[in-house]
Order: sequence, then structure tokens, then C-alpha cells
Amino acid sequence: MFEQLGLIGCGLMGGSFALALRRAGLVRQIVGYSHSPASTERARQLGVIDVAAHSAQEAAHGADLVLVAVPVAASLSTFQAIRPALGAGALVMDVGSTKCDVIEAARHGLAERLGNFVPAHPIAGKECAGVDHADPHLYTGRQVILTPLPETRLAQTQRANAVWSALGAHVRSMTPESHDSALAAVSHLPHLLAFAFTNGLTAQANSAHFFELAGPGFRDFSRIAAAEPTLWRDVLLANRTQVQLQLDAFRGALADLEALMQAGDATGLGQAIAAASATRSQWTMGTGPVVDATSASTPA
Repeated sequence: MFEQLGLIGCGLMGGSFALALRRAGLVRQIVGYSHSPASTERARQLGVIDVAAHSAQEAAHGADLVLVAVPVAASLSTFQAIRPALGAGALVMDVGSTKCDVIEAARHGLAERLGNFVPAHPIAGKECAGVDHADPHLYTGRQVILTPLPETRLAQTQRANAVWSALGAHVRSMTPESHDSALAAVSHLPHLLAFAFTNGLTAQANSAHFFELAGPGFRDFSRIAAAEPTLWRDVLLANRTQVQLQLDAFRGALADLEALMQAGDATGLGQAIAAASATRSQWTMGTGPVVDATSASTPA
């Protein structure tokens, strides 16, 4: 049981964490802060938080658990703001989609409180942002990746593991480098492709007619293009080196399919499609291997 959650960022991810923590009976009071006063007040109205703070430092003051749920580009300023308010035993976590940049921000921003920090990334979300879409079940059955630092105290890593497990998540650990490489492949690149596909379609003269005829295929492929723009701008910039590697691999695979199609090679094209179909058919969310080349990824 935590006495107080200091929630920095009362949006979808932070709000869902707060609701899940409350639902599990793991917190007595939730104090929240968002950069937008309207978001903070809305979180209070919805019962996501109990007290609306006027600053990140105020939200973290007296908290034995602090969740930083802000765009990754705001990590450094947020860590700097909360550091003076952190107690010696406070557990600090984030939910950022990239880890190497957030950890670098933590090293500079948390200073002597760095050992309290357990970087975390829940593999969960919705295309709809904002606290109005917060869901206490968002993390149930989903993977949460922890990337503890060498400086992170073991007790804090154990507490982080226990918290996420209590919320119904499947916890695993890996290095931040392996996390960013893997997520570039299975999350960041797909978002980039969805953005490009939607923009490319919209730019065409007949786009209105195309949209009128769009069906389930367009709906499923383009769904993540509706993601929150600021968040994904920051993610793609922060992890651009790894995303570029995946983009290069994608261009090669696309060129191979294009060549088969232009050559009229029905056999080759069919085999390529069948290979992709088999891979996708055999995949189940949360069961595919996430390989850490430098340190074994260990389910908790």
C-alpha cells in the first residue's frame, strides 16, 4: 500500500495507472499535476486524482510513489522539478516509449535520487489521448518493460515489479538499448508508416473519393495514425537512429515485393505474401520473443 501517488501527467497513461492503482487498493491518496490546468481539473472531476497540484514539485511532495507520464521531451524538466520534493525512499517510474533518452534525462535531473528511478514502459495504449479515455484495465494482461539502471536500488526494482504485477501486467526486464531497438521495429516504425500512408493518401487529388470507399483494411492499417501528435513527434525524434535502421529494412522488403509484382512473378509474390501471413497468424500479443542481445530478457 502506498500512502500517496504523485502523478505527473494526468492523461491516458497516467490516468489509467492511477485508476488501476486505486482499483487494486494500493494507494490512499492521489495528487496529480498536468502542464494544462484544464487537464488537471478534469482528472479531479473524474475522480482520477484526489488533489489537483499546481506544479510537478507539489504533486511529488510527500509521495512514496511518483509516476512521470509526460512526453519524453519533457522528461528532463520534469525530473529537475520533482527532485527537491522526493523522499529518500520514494519510488519513481516513467511510462515513456523510449528509454535511453529518458535515462539520460534522469541522470541529469534526479542527481542524488537516481537510485530511486526505475524506467518503465507499458506496452499499452489507445489511439485516443486524454484523461477522459483513462481505463483501469488498460494494463491488464499487457507487457511492461523495466530497464533499471546500474544505480537503481534493487529494492526499488522489486517494488516496481510488484506494482505492475499487482495491476495485472506481465513484467520483464531488459537493457534500455535493447528496448529502444525492439520498440523501433514493432511500434515506432509502424506508427511512422501509418502517418506516411495517411498523409500520402490525403495529398492525392481523389482522396475524398478514396476515403468514401475505405473499409476494414483502411481502418485497421490507419488506426494508429490517429495517435497523439506531440507524443509521437517526440518518440520518433528521440529514437530516430533505431527507427532509421528499421526504415531501411522496410524499404528493402518493400522493394523486393515491388520487384516481384512488377515482374509479374505470381509464384514469388505468392510465396512472399504467404510467409508474411504465416508469421502474422502465428503471433499472439505478449508471447513473441523480445530478444535482448546483451542481457537476457527475463519475465518476472
